[in-house]
Amino acid sequence: MGQITVYSGPERRRRWSDEQRRQIVSEAFRPGSCVSRVARQYDVSTGLVYTWRRKQMQQGEALEFAEAVVDDAGGPVHGRAAIIVELERGKRVQIFSGAPPALAAAALKALR
Repeated sequence: MGQITVYSGPERRRRWSDEQRRQIVSEAFRPGSCVSRVARQYDVSTGLVYTWRRKQMQQGEALEFAEAVVDDAGGPVHGRAAIIVELERGKRVQIFSGAPPALAAAALKALR
């Protein structure tokens, strides 16, 4: 005779409402937040959080992003950044006035 193992406990497949998904994605991508920490808090995989975010962006839903400041004081000066994007943990991205437009656009697109 064979042996059967029966696992009891909560069902692993859960259903998340659209509002719950929005809340989790918003919290996960808030400045200073950590996606894996938020995912653990809600007992959801990080891959699913990224999938939800991608679907929200494809549907045209507004997501919150980090603030970007354009420095136009005194016009473009060699050696002085024209655009500075402050990131979490004190990191920053600087785009200088002499940068080719395609490079500046690629850098900003990568920050999305």
